[in-house]
Amino acid sequence: MSKGILCGIGAYLLWGLFPLYWKLLRHVSPFELIGHRIVWSFLFLLLFLVGTRQFSRFYSAISRRLCGIYLVASVLIGANWVMYVWAVNAGHVVETSLGYFINPLLNLLLGFFVFRERLRPGQWLSIAIAASGVIYLTITFGRIPGIALFLAGTFATYGLVKKLAPLSPIQGLTLEIGLLFLPALVYLFTLRGNGTMAFLNAGAGLDILMIGAGVVTTIPLLLFASAAREVPLTILGVLQYLAPTIQFIIGVFIFREEFDSTRLVGFMLVWLALLLFWLESYRARRVVVDPVPELGEG
Repeated sequence: MSKGILCGIGAYLLWGLFPLYWKLLRHVSPFELIGHRIVWSFLFLLLFLVGTRQFSRFYSAISRRLCGIYLVASVLIGANWVMYVWAVNAGHVVETSLGYFINPLLNLLLGFFVFRERLRPGQWLSIAIAASGVIYLTITFGRIPGIALFLAGTFATYGLVKKLAPLSPIQGLTLEIGLLFLPALVYLFTLRGNGTMAFLNAGAGLDILMIGAGVVTTIPLLLFASAAREVPLTILGVLQYLAPTIQFIIGVFIFREEFDSTRLVGFMLVWLALLLFWLESYRARRVVVDPVPELGEG
């Protein structure tokens, strides 16, 4: 197994295990957790850029226009992080996994409406089946699966903005988190000033975990960046479902969240849509990549 594939598996495994980490911090406000995640992630990313001699190139590329693009990305990823951490600690891990199962199909719709990309019949069918699954879950739940749709929507839109952004993934992430750094730092000092901050008041164990939020954010991103350079998109496309699958298993079998046969039907529709989406995409790539046989071949 190649190094790139191992890096990809490592990234998605870590993302899949995130609920276990955030549950350890369930007594801390999600807003404070995101504040620590931003502050410590930014510091670790800066150290990485300095250590890999990319900082000068990163700094010279920064402009007002670039900051405008990445500010939008910052708001989207910040909102996504807050919702995700809150949902995990509020007992909605299964629904968060649904959001990341839906995300690739939402990317297709954004590509169609924003970039005017043509969708093949199989892709439209995948979207229709996934939509029927969401509608079914809405009817049976008695409510719209808002957490899942919010996570899928913010992350898909975040991906759209990143597609327009010129920096490398690591440099781009450093800038977008850097734009949130000062507000996050001010927020944490405000909590410190009014005596409501958990950090330095809840024990050394929790303090280490809050600092570690930066590490667990940065490491899978670095692994993913390495994998993206070496691994074909078809393989990454399969690996990406590791994370929500692990989250789903954690929610059902470790946290014992409610998951009856009614919800299973809705999830199965989404899984069927994803399987059809992957098979159709794989077939389309084979048609493009494989050469047309010459007469007399085969």
